[in-house]
Amino acid sequence: MYELDAALTHAVNRLAGASALVDALVIWVSAIGVPLLVFVVAAQWWVPTERTRTRHVLIATGLAFIVGLVLNQFVLLFLHRMRPYAAGVTHLLVAPSADYSFPSDHATASLAIAAGFLLHGFRRRGLALLAAALLIAFSRVYIGTHYLGDVIGGALTGILAAALVRLYYLEGTRLDLALTRIW
Repeated sequence: MYELDAALTHAVNRLAGASALVDALVIWVSAIGVPLLVFVVAAQWWVPTERTRTRHVLIATGLAFIVGLVLNQFVLLFLHRMRPYAAGVTHLLVAPSADYSFPSDHATASLAIAAGFLLHGFRRRGLALLAAALLIAFSRVYIGTHYLGDVIGGALTGILAAALVRLYYLEGTRLDLALTRIW
């Protein structure tokens, strides 16, 4: 299985270097993608239509983001996967990371956001966020910092986190009503 993951990772990373403009754009997506998604989500707090419902989804999405990243930290206690550039599988376009490779926090965070919207029935916004999340996940392999398996694992963690939050953070509860009425 590692050989397939390494081969697919290498195939994606091999695209890097063909165009300085594309490389710069993908590096930018990798660096600014997750913060931009967080900003897009947070900015919706003041959307006037379906205000309480929208705010519930925004809170749930924020919780999924946090839960996903906490799950990743738990996984990192047990799995210590070397970065693909350290294993000679990819060439790195950015500064090296100090932590382990699996799972990808970028994929977890961005997919938790997209899944949060989709699982709550916000289809149009969710699909737009999913497209952005997939681009962010792809960028992490392209720039050489993650294996394809790392971003798939991160995506699954993000989706799991969004599903758990959808299951346990219920709309219309006393806590939800208190939080959705803030500001």
